[in-house]
Amino acid sequence: MIVFKQNNFQKRIYTFIFKRVAITTKSPSMQAWILNQHNAYPSLQNFQFHESNNLASVELKSAALNHRDVWINKGLYPNISLPVVLGSDGAGLYRGNPVLINPGIRWGENEKVQDEAFHILGMPTNGTFAELTQVPVENIFSIPDHLDFNEAAALPLAGVTAFRAFVTKCRPEKNSRVLITGIGGGVALFCMQFALAIGCEVFVTSGSEEKLKRAIALGASGGKNYNQAGWTKDLLKLSGGFDIIIDSAAGQQFNELPKLCRPGGIISIYGGSSGVIEKLNPQLLFWRQITITGSTMGSEQDFKYMMAFTEQHKIKPIIDSVFDFHRLDQAMERMHQGKQFGKIVLNIKN
Repeated sequence: MIVFKQNNFQKRIYTFIFKRVAITTKSPSMQAWILNQHNAYPSLQNFQFHESNNLASVELKSAALNHRDVWINKGLYPNISLPVVLGSDGAGLYRGNPVLINPGIRWGENEKVQDEAFHILGMPTNGTFAELTQVPVENIFSIPDHLDFNEAAALPLAGVTAFRAFVTKCRPEKNSRVLITGIGGGVALFCMQFALAIGCEVFVTSGSEEKLKRAIALGASGGKNYNQAGWTKDLLKLSGGFDIIIDSAAGQQFNELPKLCRPGGIISIYGGSSGVIEKLNPQLLFWRQITITGSTMGSEQDFKYMMAFTEQHKIKPIIDSVFDFHRLDQAMERMHQGKQFGKIVLNIKN
């Protein structure tokens, strides 16, 4: 189990956090990609933020895409409010200092679940596909020395989602046997990197043989293509079963995951890209004492822990591709295709 020593950990955390200060903005004008309607790419426009005395202005150098941007673009996200500047991940300069942004706004006091006021940067709050963004000052963190702006922009949303789903919810130990489904996305890859840093034995699944090969090259012990008949039995024979399974798909194939669990195993689910789960066998769950836990994003504490863990282990986000700021349409098309292995980054002013 991962145990953080509170005093030493707090000292590391304080190096990341800027003290709250009074901020006065002057309605800065800049270029931003604004989504005006569904199923159409955002348009690059001059944009002016409203004046605010309690938000900090960050001059963005890099931003990163997430599947969330695609779902909003398609109208498949709840409570969409348009027009909006998309983008949840960003890194740049605050008062001349290199910083990245925690995209989770107002988690609340309860570590177990987010507050009703919680939301994510990039809708409804204007986000990071812009030359400038404004966020609460407590959401600004210093960039670890081992990361450049592109890498720093690729870390926040996927990093904290992976950390909460895997470390906070599952409490992995060294030598825990872990399965990560759908390898290639940002969260799944961070889960793999965190697990390897802890000393876990990691296996993966994918519908792409190329992605399986790349994951194994990065340290995974093995993997199976879930489009092939008998993949569950093959994976069980290869691995011997799993203490922890991390899943973002749900759908029909979720019913195969309890079969892969060792007694007392835990399945952590942070997404549902394949739809609802039907005909789940309860006998298999209770007889094997299997736990299923849900997770989304992460609290301020999760983010601070994730930052310290990343800095301690010198973890670098895996970047699929980098696009010029003016080529957001190409970057979003890459995300639409689902062929990426790692994060897609926008280079704004590097």
